Amino acid sequence: MSTPFDFTGQHVFVSGGTSGINLGVAEAFAAAGAKVSVLSRKQDKVDAAVAKLKALGPDAQGFAGDVRDAARIEAVFAEAVASFGEIDVLISGAAGNFPAPALGISPNGFKSVVDIDLLGTFHVVKGAFPHMKKPGGSIVNISAPQAYIPMDFQMHVCAAKAGVDMITRVGALEWGSFGLRLNSVVPGPIEDTEGMARLAPTPEAAEATRQSVPLGRYGTKADIANTCMFLASPYATYISGAIIPVDGGWSLGGVAAMSATMKRAFMGG
Repeated sequence: MSTPFDFTGQHVFVSGGTSGINLGVAEAFAAAGAKVSVLSRKQDKVDAAVAKLKALGPDAQGFAGDVRDAARIEAVFAEAVASFGEIDVLISGAAGNFPAPALGISPNGFKSVVDIDLLGTFHVVKGAFPHMKKPGGSIVNISAPQAYIPMDFQMHVCAAKAGVDMITRVGALEWGSFGLRLNSVVPGPIEDTEGMARLAPTPEAAEATRQSVPLGRYGTKADIANTCMFLASPYATYISGAIIPVDGGWSLGGVAAMSATMKRAFMGG
């Protein structure tokens, strides 16, 4: 795995960094020389991710913890910094999702997504703040197009991710004086991810989604990782409070095609 970026010696912390897009981001930073810490809820996933990261660079560590537990998150950051030093880059990517019509979402189901996506993001960025490099630290929240595009079967996610982007923007306002930058990266349809498997669960839905992207292809985990590394690099030191779609232009109109395929997949309409 090659990269044009150099993060040698920097401490990069990736919340949710044991699978999917977030693991791809963690791997990219490890290949770029960073000391990488990852956080996830299950210890077995943490151990597997750390093994992969150590194959790319010797400095990798992992912690088990639930982003909904503020006290545990604070303890994890203290442990991570004790080993690898202050945090140069924080990637906050823990997320939960399940497709369901608004009338079919239970109060507990709605709360679960909000607690993981929104409350979890708050716990992570607030817990990391005392340990971030100041000035010069970079925080990147992994958001979703549901933050600003209403989607069928996604009322809970739309509400939560809209809040995540506001955490990014308010954090950029309040913490800019400390020399911290906060930005959101918004992945579009990304291949080989659990999210797309849920939102486009049939071959027909997957192909319709691909065709709805103006660039004519699914994105890759490397597309997201490269954007995160750019935002954390010296090339982006005047970018803060930005919400950046990485979607091949999909957010310009592709959501209509996904809504239609989701209706067929989940309601037979």
